Amino acid sequence: QVQLVESGGGLVQPGGSLRLSCTASGSIFNIYDMTWYRQAPGNQRESVASITRGGNTNYANTVKGRFTISRDHAKNTAYLQMNSLKPEDTAIYYCSAEIIRIGTSTRSEYWGQGTQVTVSS
Repeated sequence: QVQLVESGGGLVQPGGSLRLSCTASGSIFNIYDMTWYRQAPGNQRESVASITRGGNTNYANTVKGRFTISRDHAKNTAYLQMNSLKPEDTAIYYCSAEIIRIGTSTRSEYWGQGTQVTVSS
């Protein structure tokens, strides 16, 4: 069994910063792409940032230059450093990861439960 747990969300003023964490645990053999998504009320879920196992990153245009994704392989954790936050960044942020479980050879996608980020004065 594999679990993803996000943390680090909260209430922050416009212009402020938050760092989200996403930690995978369980019977993990390898973790490949890790991706942060977000979903605001009434909107579809959108990809915010992704990072490959080799460290290549991609960002949505709306967050380029403000958000930074990184990962720590030893801790099975991905991070999302969010700076210069805007009210429109308010959403539930979800983490997903492509994982091969021990004893298998198939990649499967796992999701966390989400963490709320609210940007408001």
